[in-house]
Parts: sequence; structure tokens; C-alpha cells
Amino acid sequence: MPKMKTKGGAKKRFKLTGTGKIKRKHAYKSHILTKKSNKRKRNLGHFTTVNKADVPNVKMLLAM
Repeated sequence: MPKMKTKGGAKKRFKLTGTGKIKRKHAYKSHILTKKSNKRKRNLGHFTTVNKADVPNVKMLLAM
């Protein structure tokens, strides 16, 4: 049986931390930035972890 392939979109969007958690970027940081406050834009620039409920789906996409 062949190996499972990693989904290309997931490969670009998610990274693993050293402890095995999955990092992701925040949404809503790509356009229409003029009406968003500087604080909001700054906080959207940081990475965050994937929600516990979504981890199995992301792991399946990454074929881990």
C-alpha cells in the first residue's frame, strides 16, 4: 500500500513546535487593514496553537 501524502495547503499553513503542538497563523491579517486598530493588527501577527478539537483533522492533513 502506498504512503499517505501530505496535503500541500496544510504543509504551507501549519508548523510543529518542539513539544509536538501545531502552530498556525491568525486569520484576518491580509487585507482591509485600515479600519483595524494597531493593537489588533499587531496581535494578529503572532502565531497561536491549533484548537484541541481541530488537532486530529490537521494531523490527518499532514499525514503524521
